[in-house]
Amino acid sequence: MDNLSLIIEALLFSSSRPLSEKEILTAFDLRSPPTSNEIKEALKSIEEKYSENSIELVKVASGYRLRIRQEYSSWVAKLWEAKPQKYSRALLETLALIAYKQPITRGEIEDVRGVSVSSQIIRTLLDRSWIKVVGHRDVPGRPALFSTTKDFLDDLNLSKLSDLPELPEIQNIPEEAQISLLNEPPLSNSE
Repeated sequence: MDNLSLIIEALLFSSSRPLSEKEILTAFDLRSPPTSNEIKEALKSIEEKYSENSIELVKVASGYRLRIRQEYSSWVAKLWEAKPQKYSRALLETLALIAYKQPITRGEIEDVRGVSVSSQIIRTLLDRSWIKVVGHRDVPGRPALFSTTKDFLDDLNLSKLSDLPELPEIQNIPEEAQISLLNEPPLSNSE
């Protein structure tokens, strides 16, 4: 591993967020900065260095980050006193609808869910920087259009939205796992 790889490794370790190649480049002297190819090669070298380690280099939407491999997270989690944030089912359903159907309005989310969306849910998602307002629908009331952010992708360790798992067709979900939207008992064949 050459000096460039060591410098980039130090930058990644010291950063609290993912770093893009452009951000990595800003750490170097402007008179003789490394080329984009040199940075890519150094990142590849770092990735190889950690291939058999508890740490890995991952590329997410905002750039590159070093992180603990998933299989070691249960031990690391014991060091942190703070409990992870618990999110309600309503918040997660709202976030999923925004992620898969973006851009989407609050009214469209309510139509799919069949219940109104709490202002607190939208506020929480905005405060967490998982969603943002990307425009307004050109209809009366000009409702806001919501879309996910790079922070959402980064927090889920995704590079792009197409990395999200595909939604299963409703027919493929086992009957015992299906939830009636109206909480009505299923219709029997005699009706």
